[in-house]
Amino acid sequence: MDPSDFLHNGTVSVSDDTYAVCRTDHNHPGAFATIQDETETTVVVEQDNVDTIDASEIESGWKRLTFEMDLPFELVGFLAAVASALAEVDVSVFVISTYSTDHVFVKEDELDAAVLRLEDLGCNVTD
Repeated sequence: MDPSDFLHNGTVSVSDDTYAVCRTDHNHPGAFATIQDETETTVVVEQDNVDTIDASEIESGWKRLTFEMDLPFELVGFLAAVASALAEVDVSVFVISTYSTDHVFVKEDELDAAVLRLEDLGCNVTD
């Protein structure tokens, strides 16, 4: 499988919400995502709700790009292709993968460059 087959004519939606990525010691029930490993807990929340988080560090200003497609586990290099393409236009990413798709977060001030680059890859980017 070739990642470009999924990117070409694949739909990517841009969230209306802006998010904050927070380092914390607690889960947050209203979080978009909670990632917990042996050393820390990270929660991704809508930026408007960041005051409800007891966080030691907060990185605000992220927009979520969701790849609206089922990505099979056998697909190799999909995120590498996306991250490399965005890196070419100096866009940093924060990525969360679910069972069947990926969410790529980009800084709000880099959103336009990210959208243009994804469109160059053949993606249909929607609001």
